[in-house]
Amino acid sequence: MIVLGIDPGLASTGWAVVERAGSTLRVLDSGTLKTSPRTPHAERLHALFAGVCEVIAGHDVTGAAVESWFIHPVSKAAMGMAEARGAVLVAIANAGVTVAEYPPTEIKLAVTGNGRADKEQVRAMVARLTRHDAPTDHAADAIAAAVCFLHREPLRAAIRKAQ
Repeated sequence: MIVLGIDPGLASTGWAVVERAGSTLRVLDSGTLKTSPRTPHAERLHALFAGVCEVIAGHDVTGAAVESWFIHPVSKAAMGMAEARGAVLVAIANAGVTVAEYPPTEIKLAVTGNGRADKEQVRAMVARLTRHDAPTDHAADAIAAAVCFLHREPLRAAIRKAQ
């Protein structure tokens, strides 16, 4: 199974493509899509959309995990994150890929065992689980989202089968 993980943000969106083969997790690719605040807003959103489309097109992605909404103390930042998430979700849906959304606490819990883990803890566990050093914190968070999806997939499959 190959999963796209996304840590959405208007200025920086982390992404990672993670493969699970048996019990082994391997990062196939990861990075960060960056947009400039000097670029018109609609163009920034389009750049995120196009970037995610390009990542999906370059890999045989079978699922996607996107960090979901959380309460941000700065409303302008929250709006940017929400719009970035929208662009990302449309790109994933456009590719026909199944997407799951997880709150940051659930992603941290799945990777570290602690829903309140800090960035360094997440980054360290991602490196340990995948034997991959993420190039940025955003990419590490995207890897964590993909790992969360892969850890949760057996349960989702069992539920689908039972229905």
